[in-house]
Amino acid sequence: MHRMSGRISKRIVSSGGSIPSPSAIFRAALAIALLSFLPVAAQESPGKESNPHVATNTPTIVFMTDFGIANDAVPICKGVILGIAGNTRIVDLSHTVTPYSIEDGGRFLAGTSPYFPPGTIFLVVIDPGVGSTRKAIIVKSRRGQFFVLPDNGLMTLVEDRDGIEGIREITNPAWMIGTRLSSTFHGRDIFSPTAAHLAAGWNWTEAGPEVKQLVRANLRAPRMDTSGINGDVIALDDPYGNLVTNIPAEDFQKLGYSVGDRIVVRVGQQEITMPYHKTFSDVPTGQPLLYIDSRGRVGLAVNQGDFSREYKLRPTIPLFIPRKSK
Repeated sequence: MHRMSGRISKRIVSSGGSIPSPSAIFRAALAIALLSFLPVAAQESPGKESNPHVATNTPTIVFMTDFGIANDAVPICKGVILGIAGNTRIVDLSHTVTPYSIEDGGRFLAGTSPYFPPGTIFLVVIDPGVGSTRKAIIVKSRRGQFFVLPDNGLMTLVEDRDGIEGIREITNPAWMIGTRLSSTFHGRDIFSPTAAHLAAGWNWTEAGPEVKQLVRANLRAPRMDTSGINGDVIALDDPYGNLVTNIPAEDFQKLGYSVGDRIVVRVGQQEITMPYHKTFSDVPTGQPLLYIDSRGRVGLAVNQGDFSREYKLRPTIPLFIPRKSK
């Protein structure tokens, strides 16, 4: 642009050595200013061809496994993804999901996916049935998100909340890597390359044949009767040791308690008396409380302590909360 402005300046003074008029100077200055606002792309040489398989926006893959972080499995999968779709943003959901726990994986998936936009790709490898007859699938939800995972129940909570637009089994070799698939590392050979091809803009319906129905996880719902509500402790809120339950806040509210009330809760074989409060600091350090957690479920905690260790409790165990006595 500096050379162009130089040429314009020369033209201004080059007409028989005469001094340019103010209007000519103004027009020249305006031309220089307009040139400075031209898009960079317009100044580049043409001829670059676009790749029809590359997404125009930066794609996002949200990655969750039970692989742990003390081995090379996660970086291998990321290397596969970046080797296929190098402009992909990879967000780690968790790689320390309880090993083989489809329930924990499904809970994390359902808890996280609402905060990501349509088009996000969720890559989930919690796969105790790897190498068996279970299907490797792509699921598209009605929210427009994609899920690349084994068909083993991981999608149950998302399906119930968001609905399913379609399901494809991953059978097309073009969506995989390697001439021989490992029988124990489908995260590398099938799931990661499939997620990467989605990120690169490939048509997901070409991954394989349609699947009519998902495998469902066997999740028990809380049961309420005249005496109270029976539920389950389904997980630990690591690393704090809080107990996560499957009792939603709206069901708990039907029991009649107000903030500050003390409740006798039966957890497994133990009866524990604790107050119902909004947050941990509402009770003294080291004391237990019942509260509604950030996902809208009943939780049990010890202020600045570890409830699970304090009471020697681990999921999955039954939980009973009585109705408030009149």
